[in-house]
Amino acid sequence: MTTKPAPATKAGVLTEALPYIKRFHDRTIVVKYGGNAMTDDNLKQCFARDVVLLKLVGMNPVVVHGGGPQIENLLARVGKKAAFVQGMRVTDAETMDVVEMVLGGQVNKEIVNLINQQGGKAVGLTGKDGNFIRAKKLLIENLEKPGEMLDIGQVGEIVSIDPGLIALLDSGDFIPVIAPIGVGSEGETYNINADVVAGKIAEVLKAEKLVMLTNTPGVLDKAGNLLTGITPREIDDMVADGTLSGGMLPKIGSALDAARSGVKSVHIIDGRVEHALLLEILTDDGVGTLIKSK
Repeated sequence: MTTKPAPATKAGVLTEALPYIKRFHDRTIVVKYGGNAMTDDNLKQCFARDVVLLKLVGMNPVVVHGGGPQIENLLARVGKKAAFVQGMRVTDAETMDVVEMVLGGQVNKEIVNLINQQGGKAVGLTGKDGNFIRAKKLLIENLEKPGEMLDIGQVGEIVSIDPGLIALLDSGDFIPVIAPIGVGSEGETYNINADVVAGKIAEVLKAEKLVMLTNTPGVLDKAGNLLTGITPREIDDMVADGTLSGGMLPKIGSALDAARSGVKSVHIIDGRVEHALLLEILTDDGVGTLIKSK
């Protein structure tokens, strides 16, 4: 049986949120949506409510999403075996069709629908809409043969982002929901890492915050303790001494790029916690790691 909080407790929560609502009014909050928060039904509903509430109290949330597990599921169903080089998905034309179908269709529209069901006005986009994410082919260095570059197909890196379309949607009180697909100079379609897209969009929009939902509590020290209020320099030191490694490094890289490029704060938070987004933005304690811009 769940015990309801006392009225005074509810009032305390609301008054604690007030200064944050005032501070971040009309500011852009870019949210990278991924991990368990994208697959657990209850967490999906919590996330949608959080985004709508942020919009209703005067902030401008922009959602960027991934969809790795969903892509894997559809590739398996069509009998396509995934191939990876140095941890990156090889994306041939057939795989790109699946990626675009899943990210730009299935996943994007589900998130849009979830937000709209909670009273928001979400609009789904890929970078091909209005050509707003321009990209080029990403070549990666062969770790076994330094100096040799590897072509992994239709995987892209960002050339430029035009903020005009997002600004137009914000002005109409719409919530942009963006799939990380870019377009080349000849109309080619590129799959781009969602963390990178979220970070670059936050930079271009001069966002107040970039919030990255993950399946971890945040950035941990060697003893497993949660760190917060840390600077890019401290992050660099933790990478150098091996405190941070493996799958967290690409996310940390995008976070640092954003923090060093004008985004005032970056948050790496635990998306497995109900209403993690509200707890991080509107409460004193938060539920993850805050990386300060300086």
